[in-house]
Amino acid sequence: MGEQVTQFKPGDEIFGPTTMKMGAYGEFLCLPEKHAIYHKPSSLSFAEVVTLPVGGINGLHFLQKAQVKAGQKVLINGAGGSIGTYALQIAQLLGAEVSAVDHADKRDMLSALDAKEVIDYTREDFTLRGQRYDVIIDVVASSHFGRCIKCLNAGGRYVLGNPTVTGMLRGVWTGKTCDKKVLFELAGYRDENFQSLLEWLQAGKIKAVIDRVYPLSDLPEAHAYVEAGHKQGNVVINHQ
Repeated sequence: MGEQVTQFKPGDEIFGPTTMKMGAYGEFLCLPEKHAIYHKPSSLSFAEVVTLPVGGINGLHFLQKAQVKAGQKVLINGAGGSIGTYALQIAQLLGAEVSAVDHADKRDMLSALDAKEVIDYTREDFTLRGQRYDVIIDVVASSHFGRCIKCLNAGGRYVLGNPTVTGMLRGVWTGKTCDKKVLFELAGYRDENFQSLLEWLQAGKIKAVIDRVYPLSDLPEAHAYVEAGHKQGNVVINHQ
């Protein structure tokens, strides 16, 4: 706390992303006051709010970029992860009809979030089902690019949530050669988006899906679990 800091005081409960400064596992971290730091509402736990800077913010951002509207059909590839679980819930708040693609182990969780359908990617390739969507949000970047484009309705949007250089180049070309758009801009940290997410969480309109909470001493085990690819929603580290 410097002499010119006015937004915060010792004892405030705060949260936010560390961005490229990293260091989130450290006991202490110095960030400027103008950084994306927010007061934690007393009605929400730290475990809930720390899922927002990655999952919530990116999920909301991708839906905004794709201009999702009520009545549209949205497919989320990787719907069972930190970004996907938020994108699924927010898309439904916007009135969209959502299909979720992920591992069968996550079917019950995704069904509990009211996904219209859950597609097990180990048994079925959604790009070969003959279904059409207004928006496809691909968080895992494992799908066939060309077939995803063909799965879009006229004027559809394909969001690359984990873009590769090749995917971005093909996306630019696609936008110039047909009426479908490929979007790959990652989220910025806008105050209004954080406020919307906090309001929805407090009102119970969305929830933080938390698979496991690990103490800091079990950090290697936490990383191993996440990297195995089967986590449902978010994994949280408890620093206390």
